[in-house]
Amino acid sequence: MKFTIKRNIFIQKLNDVQRAISSKTTIPILTGLKLDVTSDQIILTGSDADISIETVLDSKNEDNGLSIEDPGKIVLPAHFFSDIVKKLPEESMTLEITEGFQTKISSGAAEFTINGLDANNYPHLPELDGNDQIQLSGNIFKQLISQTVIAVSSQESRPILTGVHFSIDGDQFMAVATDSHRLSQRKITLPQANSGKYDVIIPGKSLIELSRMIGEENPDVIMRISENQVLFTLGDTAFYSRLLEGNYPDTSRLIPKEATTKLEFNAPALLAAIERASLLSHESRNNVVKLTIATENNQVVISGNSPDVGNVEEQLDAKAVEGEDLEISFNPDYMKDALRSFGQTEILVSFTSALRPFTLVPTEDKENFIQLITPVRTF
Repeated sequence: MKFTIKRNIFIQKLNDVQRAISSKTTIPILTGLKLDVTSDQIILTGSDADISIETVLDSKNEDNGLSIEDPGKIVLPAHFFSDIVKKLPEESMTLEITEGFQTKISSGAAEFTINGLDANNYPHLPELDGNDQIQLSGNIFKQLISQTVIAVSSQESRPILTGVHFSIDGDQFMAVATDSHRLSQRKITLPQANSGKYDVIIPGKSLIELSRMIGEENPDVIMRISENQVLFTLGDTAFYSRLLEGNYPDTSRLIPKEATTKLEFNAPALLAAIERASLLSHESRNNVVKLTIATENNQVVISGNSPDVGNVEEQLDAKAVEGEDLEISFNPDYMKDALRSFGQTEILVSFTSALRPFTLVPTEDKENFIQLITPVRTF
């Protein structure tokens, strides 16, 4: 095997594939990166058994500066190989397998030789059956991931809650995540309806890595679902993730239908006030801030208290206040995550009682995006 390629292009592809490679894997060969060189392209593969990423460099694309002398395949130690490629001195590099699985990497006056492994021992990527595919705008999908993945659980005791629940029916696409203390739900309408119905749970960690790969050069994402795998295609890169097994809880019943108190805020202004209040709450054991609403004189006060440090109190500038008076306490970190997901919008916060979950929705698009937070009992 021997090829020469532009180093900066190769590094971009290496970075993508390395997202799937973990040093903690129980399968030693998966700490490596697989290179499969054919007569006209290089296929790079990385995997940790949960996520697999495969990307292609084509010799027909002149930007790649790729010339292939000999096809072949090898698995190279990902960490060392990547570090070497990034430190090479010239714009292009040459890679050649010499004796056995020894691999020579050269650029200008620099030359490295590292030991590779037999690529035939590398696990095969999953094969997905069925032709159904769902096409999404990359920007919208990236936003949907960031708005929902904040609510996935980090506790492995309930593995199902470490994923985001996707349900697709016709042209309706809904994503929901909850860790049982908060919930995030986003609905979008797909550009074209699908014949099938899908109900899958994708690990939050997979979606975070996927969203980091969606850029301006990948305007659309194509999604294909099989029994226990999902494949996302972004241009010439394929991203596979396993699906979580089991039934996701019915989250629709958690969202209150009625509200006794409603407040309207500018999301960034409320976020700034919560950040100030949480400066002291983080110093106390319970990490709680309190909202006191007096509807008669339209007063909304946020307060935080740390017995060791002191307390904070701030009157909030609500755009509208209606309903009953209320005192409610909550975890400010959950509130900050929720508010950040709305960006620069006006939001409606709806309460039913001091001990019942409350919701945040954008005033413009109430049906399609909901954040829900469970209050903290402080008495």
